[in-house]
Amino acid sequence: MTYTSRALSALSICALLTACNGGSSPSSLPTGSSRIAKTVASMSITTTATVTLGIASTLNLAVTATNASGHTISGTYATPITLSDSDTTGSTQLSVTNVTSSTTAVTLTYNGSGSFKGATISGQSGGVVSGTGSLAVAGGTCGTVSSGGNTVQGYYPCMLQNAYNLNISTGTGQTVAVVDAYDDPNAESDLAFYRSTFGLSVCSTANGCFKKVNQTGGSTYPVANTGWAGEISLDLDMVSAVCPNCHILLVEANSNANGDLYASEDEAVTLGATEVSNSWSGAEFSGETADDADFDHPGVPITVAAGDNGYSDNTGAASPQYPTVSPYVTAVGGTSLTPANNARGWNETVWNEMAIGDGATGSGCSIYEAKPTWQTDTGCTKRVYNDVAAVGDPVTGLAVYDTYPTGGWSVVGGTSAATPIVAAEYALAGNGATINNGSYPYAHASDLYDITSGNDITGDPSGPVTCPVGQTYVCVAGVGYDGPSGMGAPNGAGGMLALRLSPSQRAAMLQAAQAVMVPPNSRTRPFCGAATPGHMTCHAIEVIGAH
Repeated sequence: MTYTSRALSALSICALLTACNGGSSPSSLPTGSSRIAKTVASMSITTTATVTLGIASTLNLAVTATNASGHTISGTYATPITLSDSDTTGSTQLSVTNVTSSTTAVTLTYNGSGSFKGATISGQSGGVVSGTGSLAVAGGTCGTVSSGGNTVQGYYPCMLQNAYNLNISTGTGQTVAVVDAYDDPNAESDLAFYRSTFGLSVCSTANGCFKKVNQTGGSTYPVANTGWAGEISLDLDMVSAVCPNCHILLVEANSNANGDLYASEDEAVTLGATEVSNSWSGAEFSGETADDADFDHPGVPITVAAGDNGYSDNTGAASPQYPTVSPYVTAVGGTSLTPANNARGWNETVWNEMAIGDGATGSGCSIYEAKPTWQTDTGCTKRVYNDVAAVGDPVTGLAVYDTYPTGGWSVVGGTSAATPIVAAEYALAGNGATINNGSYPYAHASDLYDITSGNDITGDPSGPVTCPVGQTYVCVAGVGYDGPSGMGAPNGAGGMLALRLSPSQRAAMLQAAQAVMVPPNSRTRPFCGAATPGHMTCHAIEVIGAH
């Protein structure tokens, strides 16, 4: 892939040297040069590079110089500057450097025939980062991708990175654990295909990036299950999309029984997970507070899905979800994310597609869990969920690759998508050791996009049609905290830096995002069936007929 971007802004030397006004600035003058005249010049500097994601890339800085007569400028400048020279007869020599971070120094040499001949200008790489995800960080294109002769539908990694303002160059040294039930025999090969399709670096057992274990850390895997295999593919793909530098640990529970999943939770932390994603939950039950110990792992952020059936009350008509209500986890709701012509480039509302049978984010007020000190809402006397939210609407779903037992590309949504996204964003921030249970978003509202519209009132016969008196905020979005979206959706890695696009690249990316959204009236199905007592269910919804 090829991109072109400005490495240094077109600044006048007057902004840097007082000599433009007849004075002098010895510290800014180039070594070995004469005094700068009042009429100053500028030099246009652009970067052109071919980038292979996952491979350290070479950045070529093209210097286009023209000569302004009467100026003799040579030597090395200590301050990043831009020059121009009106001489168009000379040649331009490219200065090449291997860029390893956004602050890598670069050196440009002009070899034209004018009076600037021999000038060397030092500057910075302008935010370009090589290696994993360098295309996205550098501001590369984000167009549609084909696989097997068809356009891959559903949002791509670069679209998520842009929507949530992520700097995917971080995450090195983090291990995001995905805890799911049963085995996905194709987990590693499907992950490899997803990552290669979108230009992400290899994450395999061989290179130490990927590890799959059972609930005791061994390599004898549980029986395979097609529904949970789809969930596993979704989770692995979303962690990869948000944090391509992260290692991934897949812990497969023997079954979806509570005890097996809890054992897997503890095993993930034992094996060194720095974040844990759980895209499953079940109905609250008396005695659940005794199980909270399995989610009480200080310094390891744990995310849990809110469910896909809309608002749940605390009367038993539609039970709130556990472990989503545990005070030791970050409860994650789902949103609808659509391209928009605004400053952010996206609109985000509470996900509620119940009218067409495509689910709605869960939220609710716990029956049994005490209100944590970091929640200050007054409508519920117990713990409220959610804490944060991210895209979960299958209508604005994500591209996922899953082949067990058959299949390939599909579009998937649900709070199962939002949960690993948030876990991976915690990994990008790398601040897990400071996380106090689910409290972090409440103290960092400036790092979140406040979701102020939409609701998760379902009208479903199994649940209430309206919110209880005094608890409207638990199922209707508004300014500040609300149940469906919590404190909001991540805005940069500080919330849990950015895909930098030029205006033309941004327009092309948003057009591509619109093109890969699912066709209207597409059918959907949940990957996993309804939960039974003592068992959890996953919260992924697949769009049928999207490919």
